[in-house]
Amino acid sequence: MKRAGCLALSFLAVAPLATVAVFLLSPDGKSDDSPALPSSSAQPYDESRSAAERRADDKLIAGLPAGLAAPAKKELAQQLVASAENSTLDWRGQYGYIEDIDDGQGYTAGIIGFCTGTHDLLTLVERYTKAHPDNGLARYLPALRKVDGSDSHEGLDPGFTAAWKAEAGKAEFRTVQNEERDRVYFDPAVRLAKLDGLGTLGQFVYYDAMVLHGPGTGPSGFYGLREAALKEADTPSQGGSEKAFLDIFLDLRREAMKEKNPDRDTTRIDTAQRRFLYDGNLSLKTPLTWQVYGETFKVP
Repeated sequence: MKRAGCLALSFLAVAPLATVAVFLLSPDGKSDDSPALPSSSAQPYDESRSAAERRADDKLIAGLPAGLAAPAKKELAQQLVASAENSTLDWRGQYGYIEDIDDGQGYTAGIIGFCTGTHDLLTLVERYTKAHPDNGLARYLPALRKVDGSDSHEGLDPGFTAAWKAEAGKAEFRTVQNEERDRVYFDPAVRLAKLDGLGTLGQFVYYDAMVLHGPGTGPSGFYGLREAALKEADTPSQGGSEKAFLDIFLDLRREAMKEKNPDRDTTRIDTAQRRFLYDGNLSLKTPLTWQVYGETFKVP
């Protein structure tokens, strides 16, 4: 089974361009004298954060375990996401993946489901072209800018999918996909989870939510969902229960998925992340067994 459908909202639809630039370019943070993280602002920290505050964030995180950022755990995270996104553990085999899955986001492509309708695929190709001007995707940049924020293929068909697959055979393009995955999704999610006091499982829950829901500030975007969870429970860094907070966050994620499509399969939560949580596996220890779309996956 290929991808159940991406919930990532168009960046242009959920926030003004200035805000878009912030959560694509800026880390989340907290100052030494702030009570963990703010509990009433559905947005990531913006560029107004001082250098001193960011240094305080970095110092705090440097003193914490690597968690999901440890190489073995990061590999596991990619396998978990790939099981839900592509029904496989072979995430490295997805660099050349591309199709329109009829979710209103245009083409979905690559290792993390970059979409022509949600700005991240455009940003990826722009960054790749800046470093490699003669690549086979560069000529599609005008069309990608035109369809950004829509499900249109105008100017992309019939050659864009073939060009994507061809570029995926190049190490340089695979590297850029890795970098964009980390810059836009993995690093901000793990950073904020650590500042919220969450362990390795919680860091993965944030990462998977960032991938599926997108780093949007609306009610079904990652930051909006986190904001809603903060209204119901304290994070561990605020003195709350890690399990209780994550349980609520997963509830809200599931509701957002069902609100978009009542028939939406939610097993990436129900029989994977929720199972790890109820088993008390907050450090995401292996071996792991989980089910997605009725298929069983195992990591020794």
